[in-house]
Amino acid sequence: MSLKISIITVTYNSAATLEQTIQSVVNQTYSNIEYIVVDGLSTDFTLAIAEKYREKITKIVSEKDKGLYDAINKGIALASGDVIGILHSDDFYTNESVIAAYVMEFEKGNYDGVYADLYYVDKDDTEKTVRTWKSGAYTHGDFLNGWMPPHPTFFVKRSCYQAYGNFSLELKTAADYELMLRFIHKQKIKLGYLERFTVKMRTGGKSNVNVQSRLNANREDRRAWEMNDLRPKFYTLYLKPFRKVFQFFR
Repeated sequence: MSLKISIITVTYNSAATLEQTIQSVVNQTYSNIEYIVVDGLSTDFTLAIAEKYREKITKIVSEKDKGLYDAINKGIALASGDVIGILHSDDFYTNESVIAAYVMEFEKGNYDGVYADLYYVDKDDTEKTVRTWKSGAYTHGDFLNGWMPPHPTFFVKRSCYQAYGNFSLELKTAADYELMLRFIHKQKIKLGYLERFTVKMRTGGKSNVNVQSRLNANREDRRAWEMNDLRPKFYTLYLKPFRKVFQFFR
């Protein structure tokens, strides 16, 4: 039996970008997909766009939440797939065979989680690549040297959430980093690398919009280590924030 893949998209006043996101999911060649949209009571046309694809979206929920990560956790609670992927409402998959490629990778190595590479694209012209995030193969300990995979490319078995927990609501921008640190570095899930670009992300996200916000995000990264009773290297604790700032603005 083929793996069932649950994709979660969280929305809030996302009318400007949501349709491209939805189309990139519902047009996938892989058929065993459960698609869940969790909305935070949008006041624009977000829900109308989601309803347009009602026949291809498994569940649409619209209710008040405590922010992005609370909404993602709601989606995880609703998910019934073997594997869960999270696609934000301003991101989209690079082509129609992405999910099929993930499934092949999971089955090839019997992995708990699989990550890939990501394009940052211009928010107005999504055909224009601003920079690339080439993840590279993972070796245990790489988090100590500032490595992390791009979260939108990270698919993980639902059983890992059940065993190790969901996204922390203590963090505003680094809950995705903390979850991957917890799953990959601390719990040492069996991890595979799909060496291809699977997601396009528009520039201008909360955690990388400018230098100050990037530094604030790295303070939360350090908090993520503390929450897991882990001790990062000096490089990770003090130099990684500046490496990320320069990488983004190069």
